Amino acid sequence: MSTKLLAVKMKHTQVAVLLLMQSLIALAGTMATAEVTSHLSTTPLYLAQPSKTTGDLRTPPKLFANVSGSVDDEGTCQCSVYLPDTTFPVQKAEQLEITATVLLEKFERELSQVREYSKMIELYQQRILNLTIRVEHMEKSSISYTELDFQLLKVEISDLERLVTQLKSSLVGSNVIVEQIYLEITNLTILVNELESLDKNNILAIRRQIVSLQNRLKECEESTNKTTVPPYFPPGSCIHRGLLNVSQPYIVKLNWKGFSYKYGSWGRDYSPSNPEKEVYWVAPLNTNGRQLEYYRIYRTFDDLLLFKPMYESRITYGEGSGVALYNNYMYYHSYNSRYMVKHDLKTNTMVLKKELPNAATGNRFSYAGVSWQDIDFAVDESGLWVIYSTENSMGNIVISKLNETTLDVLNTWQTRQYRPAVSNAFMLCGVLYITRPMNTRKEEIFYMYDTSTGREGSISVIMDKKLDTIQSIDYNPTDQRLYVYNDGYLLRYDVTFQP
Repeated sequence: MSTKLLAVKMKHTQVAVLLLMQSLIALAGTMATAEVTSHLSTTPLYLAQPSKTTGDLRTPPKLFANVSGSVDDEGTCQCSVYLPDTTFPVQKAEQLEITATVLLEKFERELSQVREYSKMIELYQQRILNLTIRVEHMEKSSISYTELDFQLLKVEISDLERLVTQLKSSLVGSNVIVEQIYLEITNLTILVNELESLDKNNILAIRRQIVSLQNRLKECEESTNKTTVPPYFPPGSCIHRGLLNVSQPYIVKLNWKGFSYKYGSWGRDYSPSNPEKEVYWVAPLNTNGRQLEYYRIYRTFDDLLLFKPMYESRITYGEGSGVALYNNYMYYHSYNSRYMVKHDLKTNTMVLKKELPNAATGNRFSYAGVSWQDIDFAVDESGLWVIYSTENSMGNIVISKLNETTLDVLNTWQTRQYRPAVSNAFMLCGVLYITRPMNTRKEEIFYMYDTSTGREGSISVIMDKKLDTIQSIDYNPTDQRLYVYNDGYLLRYDVTFQP
């Protein structure tokens, strides 16, 4: 039954009850005490009694009692008639009036609540309709919804469920509309939970993984930012505890002869007397990967980038990629021999040529993947070195400290590292560091030999590279960088030391 219909019927009932009460009260008041003002008459008093058959007052009256009267001082005849309670229920009529008044007040209160609940029900019905439309759209649409969408729906449905529960408890008896709303809310809750759990594209699971990865990345970045900056060590000093790490490679350019010239070397001259002076060399080998014939000298790094050499020179001939510059002189291995050559850059002439004792040549123990590099020159803070192998060492790497003026061997150390098993080597503060390939894009500095103590050890410093093979590595003490020739490309790495 609708709220409006209920109100109309109760109003009609109220009117009927009031009319009945007024009729009964008027009748009882009229007949309760009858004063008859007349002269004495012999006319008997008759009372009408309802017919036993029909109960109709229009039937002829019947005499059913005689009443005795009295005369007052003024000669007026008076008599009293007492109506039995069963015939005229005055007390019940009064009680009925009181009850009707109480019922009317209760009815007004209940009607007010019903009007309020009616408005609330209409509001809830509209909200449920909106939620139903959104859920149906989520079911049919291919758009991925975030977890927040599901959570908002759950919150709204939970609010509706709480309000409808309060409404149910305040109503007396059962209400079909409220029960229907509560059932719809329950169904919506189940549907939203199923949508979230089924999630056809696993979008929520993927987004949770993304958030987890983002948090891990953020923690990693914060950890990196918190890493202390390595202490500064002056160029040319060895007060640190050795190599700690290398940077990502800086790709300078392709060598000046082109991509076909995969073998060669490049670097910066180290002059202890004038360390800030910039002189760079690039010396690609001929395409056979053996002969060193042409090289270029650059006054500054910018000139190197802009292909503006100070000069280009020719020699006949060097062998392999083991070239080094030290104090304005170039040192290289003479072609097809055991000789070391000291070459003056200013005059482009050979100053000195000297044999390296017992050195194995002829590509006997060159580096893995790099042919004809039997004699490899290196420079560090302490001066000029040469890295090679001998037959007596059975191919293991031998290190010799050279006098840069006379090319005499000052001291020699033999390692237990087989030279053809490694990819390259360089010197840094009297320590030999050796590399090996991990794959086509990574190289590892994995071995070290300290000439000051004669001890060897293992380390692991990863170097990224751009192409497969590293042909040469040269360290410069002035800028503390590694200069790498990588399949024709010139790479440069910054070096970090252990404090």
